[in-house]
Amino acid sequence: MALWQRLSRGLARTRESLLGPLQSTLSARTSTPEVLDELEEILISADVGVDAAAEIVAGLKERLDKGHLEREELERALEDIIAELLAGAEVSWSPPPHRPGVILFVGVNGSGKTTTVAKVARLLKKEGRSVLLAAADTFRAAAIEQLAELGEEAGAEVIAHRAGADPGAVVHDALAHAKSKGYDCVLVDTAGRLQTKRPLMEELGKVRRVVEKVYGRAPDERVLVIDATVGQNAISQAKLFNEAIGVTGLAVAKLDGTAKGGAVIPIWQALRIPILWVGFGKGLDDLEPFCARAFARALIRR
Repeated sequence: MALWQRLSRGLARTRESLLGPLQSTLSARTSTPEVLDELEEILISADVGVDAAAEIVAGLKERLDKGHLEREELERALEDIIAELLAGAEVSWSPPPHRPGVILFVGVNGSGKTTTVAKVARLLKKEGRSVLLAAADTFRAAAIEQLAELGEEAGAEVIAHRAGADPGAVVHDALAHAKSKGYDCVLVDTAGRLQTKRPLMEELGKVRRVVEKVYGRAPDERVLVIDATVGQNAISQAKLFNEAIGVTGLAVAKLDGTAKGGAVIPIWQALRIPILWVGFGKGLDDLEPFCARAFARALIRR
């Protein structure tokens, strides 16, 4: 199945919230100012954001000024404009060149972080990489058990301590083990935390310092996992996590469970942090590298 088709399945709820009103709006009046006003309101209601909606409508107006567009032509124009807006969010990601590379995953409670860690492990395993998972979320015993189960499913070894242990100690042991065994990548699952809780945010700094002490460098990637169901609220989360650890990439989870998938656009515009992966299901294979054109096409077309 093509990438855009997999994304289309995952973005079904968002697309219907956008295309349902859009199709009725465009059915008869394709080139009037009233249509553009209605389209802007539809985009905002789909959580695309005020600024992004205005930019999209402005792009459509430029095309309409050159001549009449039928509905299908307008939909293709929408796809093109959205793909252009998101083009900078797409990167050709590859695992860190160091061996082992260290990827730190962070996020708020319930963001889908632990599942995303396992999904990335599955992707890397498919590429022939050896992967070690570090269960540094020691606040929840269930999180350790969840990562152990998912790690087994993904075919990745997991280093874990008991619940309540020092996360820094878990990371230290995982890094030492990875170095001695020659692993390609270490994926670190940290505890979910509210971005407003300073002690927990400071703990991320401690984990980072452990990596620096063992390997002489910061984690190669610091990935923030965003729950798509919270829409644009993710922007404030990301800003604070970025201040704490310097986020290098985003993973957008749970796109299949929301009508707010359009929020990916204002999130990128506000943060300018690359979107590495998008998740749209519970299975370990329900994760794809972010592609601006495929995302835009899935957002607009069935």
